[in-house]
Amino acid sequence: MCASCVVNESALLIRISQYYRAGMSSEELYEVTRGVWVLGQKRSEVRYALAIANGIVQEVYEVKSWHPAGTTPYQTRDKSDVSHPGRWEFVGCPAPAAIRDKYLDKSAAHYFKKGAANPVMYLNT
Repeated sequence: MCASCVVNESALLIRISQYYRAGMSSEELYEVTRGVWVLGQKRSEVRYALAIANGIVQEVYEVKSWHPAGTTPYQTRDKSDVSHPGRWEFVGCPAPAAIRDKYLDKSAAHYFKKGAANPVMYLNT
């Protein structure tokens, strides 16, 4: 069992289990993590986005900017899959090594209550 992480930074936990598969490329992982989500104004306070599949942090991204869903280019997802009015996507990059090392391959399952349907959760915003 993986050790649990304690997230101290302003972050958005994003459960991507529906899209995640072992062996996906780093670009595919980034693109399923960055969009497309139903989010409120608090999104502007988020510094990092953690991609979580099966309770484990798969990657950590530094959020650079937020955009309406489907308005920034995707390489691995079809336009019809990401164009949803009222939803949001971020543009970012992998977080600095010190941040990634704190969370990568650690469990974040304890942040989500059993049966919780919302795939996103704000922390420290």
